[in-house]
Amino acid sequence: MPIGTELGPLQLAWLGDAVWELHQRLRRCRAPGRSADLHRSVVAAVRADAQAAALELLQRDGLLSQEELELVRKGRNRAGRGPRKGEAGTYGRATGFETMVGWLFLQNPSRLAQLLAHLENADPITPLPVDP
Repeated sequence: MPIGTELGPLQLAWLGDAVWELHQRLRRCRAPGRSADLHRSVVAAVRADAQAAALELLQRDGLLSQEELELVRKGRNRAGRGPRKGEAGTYGRATGFETMVGWLFLQNPSRLAQLLAHLENADPITPLPVDP
């Protein structure tokens, strides 16, 4: 039995969060900058609102299959309330996105690469200014 099929939505979301953060870190490795600035940039990209926005972009562009949408739904429904300061709906969408990313990482990495490339094309990173 493949590993992704034995994991629940929250375990997949936990894995997907790590995959998404690594992806964001790799994107920023291409640009010169101080580590503190790169870190702040990554933190902004992995916040729940940024993940929810990435999901909304993929949905808006009609790129998600029924199976992927079902993974998002399962993750969203298991998300819970989230942090006190955050909005529950945003946290749920972010958890759904993470669930899908985690599952694709394990089950269909080429499909994950397609979706990540689409997101990169929609949101190119502006190189950080280099200190003199």
